Amino acid sequence: MTIRIALVGAGSVGRRHVDVLTGLGATIASVTDSHPGTAEELARELSVPAFTAPDEALDAVAVDAVYVCVPPFAHGSGERAALARGLPLFVEKPVGLGLEVAEEIGELVEAVGVVTGTGYHWRCMNTVEHARLLLADAPPLLASGYWLDKRPPVPWWGRMDRSGGQVVEQLTHVLDTARFLLGEAVEVYAAGVRGSLGMDGPESDDVDDATAATVRFASGAVATLAATSVLAAKQRAALHVVSRGLYLELSEAGLSSFDGSVRTELECGFDPRVAVDREFIEAVRGEREGTRTPYAEALRTHRLACAVAESARSGRPVALSAA
Repeated sequence: MTIRIALVGAGSVGRRHVDVLTGLGATIASVTDSHPGTAEELARELSVPAFTAPDEALDAVAVDAVYVCVPPFAHGSGERAALARGLPLFVEKPVGLGLEVAEEIGELVEAVGVVTGTGYHWRCMNTVEHARLLLADAPPLLASGYWLDKRPPVPWWGRMDRSGGQVVEQLTHVLDTARFLLGEAVEVYAAGVRGSLGMDGPESDDVDDATAATVRFASGAVATLAATSVLAAKQRAALHVVSRGLYLELSEAGLSSFDGSVRTELECGFDPRVAVDREFIEAVRGEREGTRTPYAEALRTHRLACAVAESARSGRPVALSAA
C-alpha cells in the first residue's frame, strides 16, 4: 500500500522528511508553504501541485496522511486542516510556539482519534529503550541534560515570538528523553542570560544566550538542564542519569553505562530520523497499533519546555501537573 502524503512546510526539515519518506516507499502528493516560491520550488522537483494554504491542498488532492513541518510560530492551520478531514497527522517538534495552539490541537487529536506521530526521534533509538530497561532495576535519582550549540541560520530563530527560544526549539529533545526515563515533571525553576558575552545579533533578537533549569519529577528524581546557542559549532546534546550504583550518558551517538566496575558502550544501530517516519507510515498502513511519539506525548514535553521558558522569563518557579 503506497501512502500518499500532503506536506505542509517546504523548508529544510520538510525536505529531509521528503527524502526519508520516498525512501520508505511513500509518495508526496502535494506541497504547501505560506511562501509561494518555496512551495513551488519543491513541488517542481517532485512533479506535484503547490499550494499556499493547507485547506486548499487537502481539498484539491486526495491523500492518506499529512506531515506538518513548519516553524514553531506557524503551527495550527495544517493540523486543523488534517484533523477536520480525519487524516493521520505527523507534526514536527516543537508542536507550537506556546501552549494555546498546541493544547487546542491536542484536544482535536483526542476527539478525532487519528494516528499521530511527532518529530521526537530520540525515543526511537534502541539506546533509549536500553537505558529505560537498565533504570527499571535502578530507579533514577539525578539527571543532567544539555544542548550546547550554535545559533541556527534562520532569521526567525532569534525571536521569542517566532521560535519560542532555544529551550522550546532545541532542548526539547532532551526534555522529552528526561520525561521518558524519569517520568513526569512537577516543578521547574529556570534562569536565563542574554547579551552577556557581547555577541551581536539583529535588534529584534530576544532569545536567551544561555538557560539553566532545575526540574523536580513526581518520582522524586531531580535534574539540571542547560542550553546555549553561542558556540561556533554544535558541541553536544546529551542526558546523563544517575541511579544507585549506575551512571548513564545518552546522546544521539550512543549510550555509555558504568556500574562501578564495567563500562559498556552501545551505539544506535540505525538512523532514528528514519525510524520515526517508518513507525508513522507503518501505523497509517495498520501494520502497528501506533507510534512511540504520538501527539499527546509531544504535548506533555511541550508543556515542560514552555514551563522552563516561563520560569526563566518570570524568575519564579512553575508548577506542572504530573497527570
